[in-house]
Formats: sequence, C-alpha cells, structure tokens
Amino acid sequence: MAVDVLLGLQWGDEGKGKIVDFLAPNYDIIARFQGGPNAGHTLIINGVKTVLHTVPSGIFHKNIINVIGNGVVIDPYTLKLEINNLENLGLLPKKNLLISQKAHLILPTHKILDAASENAKGKEKIGSTLKGIGPTYMDKTGRNGLRVGDIFLSDFETQYEKLKEKHLKLLQLYDYNFDLTDFEAHWWEGIETLKTLQTTDVVYFMNQALKEGKNILAEGAQGTMLDIDFGSYPFVTSSNTISAAACKGLGIPPQAIKEVIGITKAYCTRVGGGPFPTELKDDTGEQLRQQGHEFGATTGRPRRCGWIDLPALRYAIYLNGVTQIVLTKADVMNIFDVVKLCTKYELDGVQSKQLPFDMERKLPKPIYAEMKGWQETLTVETLPAELVYYVQYLEDELDLPVKIVSIGPGRNELVVRK
Repeated sequence: MAVDVLLGLQWGDEGKGKIVDFLAPNYDIIARFQGGPNAGHTLIINGVKTVLHTVPSGIFHKNIINVIGNGVVIDPYTLKLEINNLENLGLLPKKNLLISQKAHLILPTHKILDAASENAKGKEKIGSTLKGIGPTYMDKTGRNGLRVGDIFLSDFETQYEKLKEKHLKLLQLYDYNFDLTDFEAHWWEGIETLKTLQTTDVVYFMNQALKEGKNILAEGAQGTMLDIDFGSYPFVTSSNTISAAACKGLGIPPQAIKEVIGITKAYCTRVGGGPFPTELKDDTGEQLRQQGHEFGATTGRPRRCGWIDLPALRYAIYLNGVTQIVLTKADVMNIFDVVKLCTKYELDGVQSKQLPFDMERKLPKPIYAEMKGWQETLTVETLPAELVYYVQYLEDELDLPVKIVSIGPGRNELVVRK
C-alpha cells in the first residue's frame, strides 16, 4: 500500500502521540523515523498518563507492529525503563516492537558531552534536553558511532571503550565535573535489555511490508521548526524532522509516501531558547501555560506560549507537502473572549508572509487577526460556531483541510470533521 507520515508543524509538543494512538487502528505498522529520548509523546488512556520517549505511539495496540527506525538514536537505559513501564501496564512490547540494527546508540559520555557543551555556552544556551542527542548524531556523521547491531559482536566492549576514551579526551576541553559510575552501570543494564528485544534490517522489513500491501504510519518527533536544516537555526534539534526524513530514517523510497498529516496546536509553544515571534510574556501567555499544562514531558521545563503563527505554519506545510491538518488543544482556548492569529510579519517597515532568514538577530513583529472566542466547554457532539469559524479561517489561510480537532487530553476527545 503506502506510507503516511505524521509530524509536528511547530516547535514540537503538538500532541502527536495522542493522534498516532487514535489513528493506529488504520495501520499495520507504526514507525518512528528520527530523534531520540528528547521526544516526549504523552498519551492518556483510561485515565492513565504514559510518556513515550523512544517507543512508537502505536504500542498500546497489541496487533500493530511498532518499529524504531535507523534514523532514531537510542539510549539503552531510557528504553529499558520504557519497556518496564509498558510491561507493568500489561503490554507486551517485546512481542510487537522491532528495532533497526542500524540505529545509533547514545553512550553515557554523549550525555556528559551534551551537558558540558551546554554549560559552556553560558547565556547563549540553545536549550538542549541534555539527553546526548547532539553528540550522538555528531559521532554518527563523523563515522565514529556505535549501532544496535554492534551489541551482538564479540568486540563490542572494545568498541565501546575506544569511543568512550575519545569522549573523555574531548571533555578535557571543558571545565565540567562529572562521575561516570552510575551512568555506565545503568547503560549496561540497558544493553542487556536491548539484547532481549527484536532487531531487524529495517530496509528489508519496511519494503517487504509495502510489497505485501501493509499500511504504514511514520511517526515524527519534535517539530518542523526544529529541523536541523530548515528550523530556527541554531536553536534546533540535531536531526531532520520533516517528511523527507521518513525516507532515510526508515529506508523507504519517496514514492511510497501518500498522506502527510501535519499537527498544530490552536496556539504556539516552544521549549528552550530561540526566536518565537508570537510569544506572550504577559498574563495571557501565563494563562495559556497553566490552562494547557504547558510543561515539557521530557524535561519538565515550562513552555513559552503565544498565539498561533500562520507564516510559520505555511512554511512548514511547504517543507512537508502536508495534505491534511490536525488541530490540537482547542479546549485550552476556551477561556478567552478574543483569540488572535498571526497572519503576517512586519520587519523594517515591510509586511510579509514569509519567514526572514535569521529571526534570532532581528525578530519580526507579528501582525494579528482577531476573532471572537468560543468560551464554552467543548464536546464531541457539536463544536461552537466560533470555533468552527476559527477552523474554517485556518483552512482558508492554509489552503488545507483540518480533518481532526482535539478538544481534550483523553484518547476519545477528538472530533473527526467530514
């Protein structure tokens, strides 16, 4: 059949996990194609909150195969904890989870390098999650990394020590104190768990699945505006977060991609540093944060909040070839009598719908459209007229259908529009 791609159109935290879980029954395979444990996909199922960092969000469906692709970087200990948690919930992740042999491993020293580097930046910190993601991708592109398939080789410990020594030499460049003891003990525990999981050559697995007519959903992490090439550089993640990354992160051809499902909140959030044109540093921004429980699923850090940004959304739609939109957290806006949408920017007296080259050095001023808020509790039966107008306004401005509207955190609090 084909591969549909689901990804975030903002700076991450758009609610992708819940939507993947909802759509999962339509697919045979759910596959993560990039990122690492810096992701935090939150699902609330039967009142129980679960945060997935590495495992795809289709894991709660026992008849669906979940794949961790070669574009993902894996922290073995984080994965071990995740597997344990899923088993405690009565799931069988070892039965329906496959891991690419070519996915790279995050070492304990990767995490320490990440923390030391971020610490050295002082006021210029980029807001790293300190999970070792960046240093791991650097070793991957520098052809020094260790991969999942390496753990089964007789000289794996020798390979590990060699890379560790390289990292320790690099750490001498920093004024940073650390102790590897606990990190390493946990890491080796994770390696033992990893050895009990199913690994595969994802290229052959995915392409055979396509030949057999399987339906596949590729699940992205982070968001388009954090893409290493096209995001708000240098305040970005270390992987490509756009739909094109699904091909190289899963070993599938471009022509296999059919639908591209873009997720956006009804407002904007961002964690860490970097430009954010519509950020609200006032009481309204704090209301959004509290009402939306906007605190990082991975880091716990408070998210910066602001009105929805249509120029940034258009940019993300172009990059990804988005075919349909899912709007999340519409219920968070219930408290406002007036809602705003940034329709264009003003920079040096000139208005434009395009993103400037470098927003960090010169932040554009957002130009807003205003409309009446809906100010009522939302139900799946009927959306209020004001929210319907808001959705239709988005459809007209973005020239795409909004197929699903999320009106609450639960897995069934979704309105599928016809």
